[in-house]
Amino acid sequence: MAMKTKAIADRIRQSIFLIRGQKVILDAHLAELYSVPTRILIQAVTRNASRFPRDFMFRLSKREFANLRSQIEISSLWGGRRSAPYAFTEHGVAMLSSVLRSKRAVAVNVEIMRAFVYLRRVVTEHAELAQRIDELEERYDGKFQVVFDAIRGLIAPPEKPRKRIGYLSASPRP
Repeated sequence: MAMKTKAIADRIRQSIFLIRGQKVILDAHLAELYSVPTRILIQAVTRNASRFPRDFMFRLSKREFANLRSQIEISSLWGGRRSAPYAFTEHGVAMLSSVLRSKRAVAVNVEIMRAFVYLRRVVTEHAELAQRIDELEERYDGKFQVVFDAIRGLIAPPEKPRKRIGYLSASPRP
């Protein structure tokens, strides 16, 4: 049972995206976790629209949806979808528990809340670590600049290599 819970927690963490500066989970991912069709989840939400203000749930723009599709692998979740998905914030996911009343929905909501708490803790810990490094750097007047730079490199997210645009020529043009 513990292995199953860990697998669900990992799937939830992989389903959390940063969109419009907020951590969100998309409707298709939530529907998959709840084991219901996406249209049923959306139908339940629209029937209870007053419970889902804009800070709980919003619909992605066409541009956001296109960007998201290009950033992650296209899976069966995207197959044939014509409309942009809804994105649920932590509060929106919590509100879903009052709309979807199955035992599975309650159990999944508990795991999702734990995932959001875990991510918040990780972000806080990284911020505290960066602050401590800055304080140490000021204290030691740059004597260990190479060490501090290496540590920052380890805690900073890796930069994605940029794709070159255009043609490469063998020799410069006259």
